[in-house]
Amino acid sequence: MFIGLSKCKKNRYFLGICRKAKTMSKVVTRIAPSPTGDMHIGTARTALFNWLYARGRHGKFLLRIEDTDKGRSTQAAKDAILTGMAWLGLDFDGDPISQSERAPRHIEIAYKLLETGQAYKCFLSEYEINELRSLAIKNKSAAAFRSPWREAPPSTFPNKPFVIRIKAPQSGATIINDEVQGNISIQNNQLDDMVLLRSDGTPVYMLAVAVDDHDMGVTHIIRGDDHLNNAARQNLIYSALNWNIPVYAHIPLIHGEDGKKLSKRNLATSVIEYKKMGYPASAMRNYLARLGWSHGDDEFFTDEQAKKWFDLQHIGKSPSRFDFKKLSNISKLHIANTDNAALLHELIEYLNVVDHPRLAQNHLNGLLRSLDFTKSSVKSFPELIEKNSFILKDRPITIDPDVREKIEEFPLKTLKILTPQLQNVKWDRSELEELLNSVCEQVELKFRTVAPILRAALAGSSKTPSVFDMMTVLGREETIERLIEFEVKYNKEI
Repeated sequence: MFIGLSKCKKNRYFLGICRKAKTMSKVVTRIAPSPTGDMHIGTARTALFNWLYARGRHGKFLLRIEDTDKGRSTQAAKDAILTGMAWLGLDFDGDPISQSERAPRHIEIAYKLLETGQAYKCFLSEYEINELRSLAIKNKSAAAFRSPWREAPPSTFPNKPFVIRIKAPQSGATIINDEVQGNISIQNNQLDDMVLLRSDGTPVYMLAVAVDDHDMGVTHIIRGDDHLNNAARQNLIYSALNWNIPVYAHIPLIHGEDGKKLSKRNLATSVIEYKKMGYPASAMRNYLARLGWSHGDDEFFTDEQAKKWFDLQHIGKSPSRFDFKKLSNISKLHIANTDNAALLHELIEYLNVVDHPRLAQNHLNGLLRSLDFTKSSVKSFPELIEKNSFILKDRPITIDPDVREKIEEFPLKTLKILTPQLQNVKWDRSELEELLNSVCEQVELKFRTVAPILRAALAGSSKTPSVFDMMTVLGREETIERLIEFEVKYNKEI
């Protein structure tokens, strides 16, 4: 039976979940980040695992923002979480849940445990607690902390502030059945009588998490293995209230390429940094899914395949290493296999996030036409922009220094023969290729000798896509204007 249903009525979303929580029949996962800055790459992978597991089973994926630390939980930090989730394409059900707004419910549960004898008031001061701990160390006691107020009768209670502690079992063991780590046994005499409510009346993290997960109907808790010890403490709360214990899956953390714990020193740690590097969201989802989980030898896959394949049994037990080379290879495949219109949309989003000047419509139109032959050989959006730089340049075309140095070596006379013939040729790749080969025959030169002058005139660079592809994308008028302009500028050499 759900405790305190009336408290849920304040939030329809919780009410709907509360009514169904008993059945535990539908998979419900959650991601519960603290709003302390941009979304961490490890948090993003955890969110992805939860999203894949729920979506692949027609379940629910929820977002709870653990904003109880008011000093660090700014609105900007909350927005950063939503921005990271949105970019990754991890849609969640309902509205984000604010943990701080749920404090009355957490307090209610603490007092419920107090009333049923599962918790007690502790009046020890901080000084007294430290003295008891020092004494335990001196006596080499391995037992967990137990307050002398644990069994004290109410008649002995002083008129002073108190905390509420849970009564942890003093014998036996708590078994955590973990889908990744296996069965973890913790002796109960190692579990402290954990504080549930501080002396100022505020709930602690452990209580808030357990209550929120229960009230939200969470069936599977998939999180980093740095939370493994928390599971035993949170199970104390579940057991004391006779609540169903969720399925646990504690996943190893991500390490840098150097094998050390992930940090800003060895890797970009913010999700948005990868967006700014120009990796598409689909590639990040693919790579992060593969980072610590496997489906045979499959490296490149779609979201639909990942949802279908993802399970908890194939998550590895060892930390995974972030590998930029693998990410780049996955990124290349996703860019090449993305629909042109969708790719252009994501490319525009990338340009916005790096504060690139807004592209004119003619540039956008040109980009869309060129993606068929430029998207297959790049690994990131900066490379795609570089590949298409000939489209983004306006006349007069700026010539790269290394090209300008070689202009005197170019057979510039070729332009005088070629340009007039471009006026009437059918404007498609095969016809243009036939015409260029014909002109090369007239001037008795190989195409590879003529190509540099065309690259210089059309793009101002020696590193460009195929000359024929560039001409096709630029169109007849723009191609001829660029060639004439180049010819006029360097007519002394012609």
